Amino acid sequence: MSMDFASDNATGARPDILRAIMAANDGAAPAYGADEWTQRAEQALAAIFEREVAAFLLATGTAANALALAALVEPWGAALCHEFAHVAVDECGAPEFFAAGAKLAGVAGAAGKITPQGLRDALDVMPRGVVKQVQPMALSLAQATECGTVYSLDELAALAKMAHDAGLGVHMDGARFANALVTLGCSPADMSWRAGVDVLSFGATKNGALACEAVVFFDRRRAENFAYRRKRGGHTLSKGRLLGAQMEAYLEGGRWLETAAEANAMGARLEAGLRALPGVRLPWSRQANQVFAILPRAAHEALGRAGARYHVWMPRALQTGERPAADEIFVRLVASFETSAESVDRFVAVAGGA
Repeated sequence: MSMDFASDNATGARPDILRAIMAANDGAAPAYGADEWTQRAEQALAAIFEREVAAFLLATGTAANALALAALVEPWGAALCHEFAHVAVDECGAPEFFAAGAKLAGVAGAAGKITPQGLRDALDVMPRGVVKQVQPMALSLAQATECGTVYSLDELAALAKMAHDAGLGVHMDGARFANALVTLGCSPADMSWRAGVDVLSFGATKNGALACEAVVFFDRRRAENFAYRRKRGGHTLSKGRLLGAQMEAYLEGGRWLETAAEANAMGARLEAGLRALPGVRLPWSRQANQVFAILPRAAHEALGRAGARYHVWMPRALQTGERPAADEIFVRLVASFETSAESVDRFVAVAGGA
């Protein structure tokens, strides 16, 4: 039995999405996104967000984040993000590259979340109009965060208002947008533009697609040059219908929310099992499909011998008093729609038997 909790990227695509790709693959269609599947996908995105949007399909989350931020930030500008945000530590400088050298400025905050005070402090040391400094132009928020936590609607709205008041656009990294949405139980509109988000990197790949993301502009004026930006960056697929088919199938009938709910439920089962084990510490509560735990080293070694896969995580994401001791290991565990209850229970049993 597989115990793979390394990433929701490690799972395959949902069979129904693969079938949609195969159906779109039959015959010829206009290239570069001028096809009926892409048009229907764009209409579906507008429908779930309850407004007209400018939507652009891409194959990777890195491209979605980097190009979206480049649309908000000039080369002499800065995008503020959490110091451990995915855009800052896991995208190999792509946001800076596509924004022609613009800076990412890290903001501290517990459990992956920026606080209003943290944002205020960051803005205070980066005043507009000082020629020697980069100019703050965007705030990037991840939902869910790199620590698996989820901003409440009030938290999002407060941060977005501060950003807008300071003249910044607001970007959301929604690689796990669906998982966060299921957690909050609200509408996609509530967790995006109604909370003040201007542009969203809307993820599907981690939640059942083969390779499909969207950049969704709620302020369509900001998207005026995005088609050229995407093409210049090498991310306009010639066989765009194979992206459109994925996104259309992903959104059809609420499939994307059902898939995320399955992953979140397995994350909750894993969290409950680990909480019951002596010697296991959880520095913060699970809020989506990722569980962060501090395991006894003996449990970590037993899990390795049993073939479990997961990532040892960076202790610097923890507050000083939470950091692992010499005989402990800090790990990240990710559940997906393919995670089974049996694999969760075996993982907990092996960890508890060490």
